[in-house]
Amino acid sequence: MSEPFRHRFRVRYAELDPQGVVFNARYLEYADLVVTEYWRARQLRMFGEDALEFHVAHADVNFRKPIRADEEIEGRAWTTRIGNSSMTTRIELHGVQPDGSDDLRAEIELVNVHVALETGQSLPIPDSARAALLNA
Repeated sequence: MSEPFRHRFRVRYAELDPQGVVFNARYLEYADLVVTEYWRARQLRMFGEDALEFHVAHADVNFRKPIRADEEIEGRAWTTRIGNSSMTTRIELHGVQPDGSDDLRAEIELVNVHVALETGQSLPIPDSARAALLNA
């Protein structure tokens, strides 16, 4: 496996529940943020002419530790499988620690399907997208 793509962000007040912990649904929003930046870094077009259209077919979230107000989080993403029309991406959310120690907060697995936007029917994943995601 190659090195995962990494993207850092800070928790915002609006993402918290009344206890000051990131609301559980936000973990999937964080996964979407990290995947968007991952695909952008691999130069995959997500909108406009010649854009690829992927829909989430399955999401699995394993919570390890809470994420709290104003924490800096490092999202890591990599493609673990590419089939004919679907692919699996693993996303990990880590708390950034001053001493550099690992602080895994959540593991997320997304299965995305490449589809025709007009019909929703699955389409083969283009070779250019395969190369961008697997040869990074």
